[in-house]
Amino acid sequence: MPPPAVPAYRRLSVEERRSQLLDSALTLFAHRAPEDVSLDDVAEAAGVSRPLVYRYFPGGKQQLYEAALRSAAEELQQCFDEPLEGPVLARLGRALDRYLGFVDGHDTGFSALLQGGSVVETSRTTATVDEVRRAAAEHIYRHLDVVDPGPRLRMTVRMWITAVEAASLIWLDEGKQPPAEELRDWLVEQFVAVMTVTAGRDAETAGVLEGVAERG
Repeated sequence: MPPPAVPAYRRLSVEERRSQLLDSALTLFAHRAPEDVSLDDVAEAAGVSRPLVYRYFPGGKQQLYEAALRSAAEELQQCFDEPLEGPVLARLGRALDRYLGFVDGHDTGFSALLQGGSVVETSRTTATVDEVRRAAAEHIYRHLDVVDPGPRLRMTVRMWITAVEAASLIWLDEGKQPPAEELRDWLVEQFVAVMTVTAGRDAETAGVLEGVAERG
């Protein structure tokens, strides 16, 4: 009986190797604070040598962390990329399902990302986090069919996004209780609640909320 065929070795392209290293780094950052992850850890997780990690990230751990953060930020932004079809609140619920799925999968890394205080935190990493928040707000405005939101509506949406972040961090601290589905529904209800309060003081928000109710 002939021996089993051995898969041929395939050299990874530059982009594939870089993606592999980022995936390995993100997996480590998901369960440990950034300052507790070394380049040796990343190399071992990726099955490569430390010099190879430096070849792709000559700036060392800081550059690797910022690149991993950027990759995670892009994934987070995609959570809110929901088709403009169907009831608005149902769309928001689906976006939150993806967001909470990301939080669940990245755990410690998500906490370090939002809470700050990491020794590798810089103005660039802070800007990346803020970009995620702005992108989430822009997605919500599109779902609300608002092109140029006024100050009260902008403040309301951004306050809610901050509340979602805070609830996510507390959810992790509480052992991911209540269940994600319950947290999602509660956050959607909170969105309606804060919009309703603002609608009592702002005609634009009142009109937007009425449109949401009409579309289901």
